[in-house]
Amino acid sequence: MSKTQSLEQLRGEIDQIDSNLVELLNQRARVASDVGRLKAGQDRDFHVPSREREVHERVARLNQGPLPEEAFRSIFREIMSACLALESPVKVAFLGPMATFTHMAAMQQFGLSAQLVPQKSIPTVFEEVEKGRALYGVVPVENSTEGMVSHTLDMFVESDLKITAEVLLEVSHDLLSRTGRMEDVRKVYSHPQALAQCRHWLEENLPNVPLVDVASTALAAQIVSEDLSAAAIAGCSAAEHYGLKVVRSRIEDQVNNFTRLLWYRASWQSLPVMTKRRFCFRLRMNQVSSTGCLNRLPDVGSTFPRLNPVQSRPRPGNISFFWICRVMFLRHRLARPLKSYGVSVNF
Repeated sequence: MSKTQSLEQLRGEIDQIDSNLVELLNQRARVASDVGRLKAGQDRDFHVPSREREVHERVARLNQGPLPEEAFRSIFREIMSACLALESPVKVAFLGPMATFTHMAAMQQFGLSAQLVPQKSIPTVFEEVEKGRALYGVVPVENSTEGMVSHTLDMFVESDLKITAEVLLEVSHDLLSRTGRMEDVRKVYSHPQALAQCRHWLEENLPNVPLVDVASTALAAQIVSEDLSAAAIAGCSAAEHYGLKVVRSRIEDQVNNFTRLLWYRASWQSLPVMTKRRFCFRLRMNQVSSTGCLNRLPDVGSTFPRLNPVQSRPRPGNISFFWICRVMFLRHRLARPLKSYGVSVNF
């Protein structure tokens, strides 16, 4: 910047850059539409997550600052989401309602141009994808403080849907109200897990205020949006969605509270020869000890950063354990060692 440049001149430069950006973005959108027509003619998937990863990685390499990498990731996520909507709108079912942490994870992964459709339960999320009404489903599978979501794992046993990727979302709770004043709070609404994760803070700061369990943090925010004397424990997206003010932010008792969510679809997309993939498989109790198939895992891939056994919901004579893995594997060697033992695998 020249010392002699005036504010008007600098703003003029910004306006010119913005004009160039608009033209380049529309140029990109036109090329994306051409890609969509080409894919349609070849009966290929419109949405290819591996291609999105390539774009993000390339942009990160090109970035020389001053904008941080995460800023570019957010910008290009929305650019790709808008361009993809021109090719073929991506419909995503997620465990609702709106403004929950699962909704935040879906927006983080698919952008604001995707059609995000809330569902009332985990089974209905699976049903939307199985019946072709949604291309993807997003459900929680694990929380760092509450543990695994067994209902999600049980659904994968009954379903042939394919795990596509995972999202790791930081869970941060805010105290929200219409007035934004602590002294106005006469009761606190939230989901039981959120109340439990903020219990020490509540005992310290609102010791005599009644706590009311509701079905979700978003529902809590909706109730509070109509009650001047109440507060809700929810995420920042709920505050924006329901027009609430933050009384106190980050009131959770433990930092580093994360929820792992899986997103999946009906078909397993073609993969490069070497790739990373999450998958879960199920072993009955007698298989864990008798087949020795876990000893064959090195035949599947080269690295195992994660391998978790989780007991499923017990059924008479059929107590099962789930194993969730993230591996680097050779495509042609992917499931042979496990399937040779008759093990149920869901990728």
